Amino acid sequence: MPGWISEATTEYLQRMPREMPVSLNELKPDPRHAGRSPEQILESEAQRILSAIPSNSTCYALDERGALWSTLDLAATLERGLAEAEDLCFIIGSADGLHDSIKRRAKTLVSLSRMTLPHGLVRVLLAEQLYRASSVIKGHPYHRE
Repeated sequence: MPGWISEATTEYLQRMPREMPVSLNELKPDPRHAGRSPEQILESEAQRILSAIPSNSTCYALDERGALWSTLDLAATLERGLAEAEDLCFIIGSADGLHDSIKRRAKTLVSLSRMTLPHGLVRVLLAEQLYRASSVIKGHPYHRE
């Protein structure tokens, strides 16, 4: 990822409250070789993604065809996760998206926009929204509606 993506993501994740720690697990995408179809690449990536997800996690997959959540929807999801001591997992796909097996593993498909966004930018947007949702839960004035 370009430096600005890492810097922006780190900035927001460092702002998260102690009781809502976030860890980033970045998996290297498969190389786009001639002779491998996008479906084969997605399937290979899916195997690595599925093996990286803790078995007891509640997963949300980012997909432009998913449900359009508001910040308050995300805050409610985080609050439920805290109340039920759930580990939440947000999955961002590679340049080709996510394999159907990942989408089936997810509790919900979530969209940040109907537009197709580069996965690095999605990482920054998700980190900011996690911080914003945590500020809603804490009653912090960062979020204005």
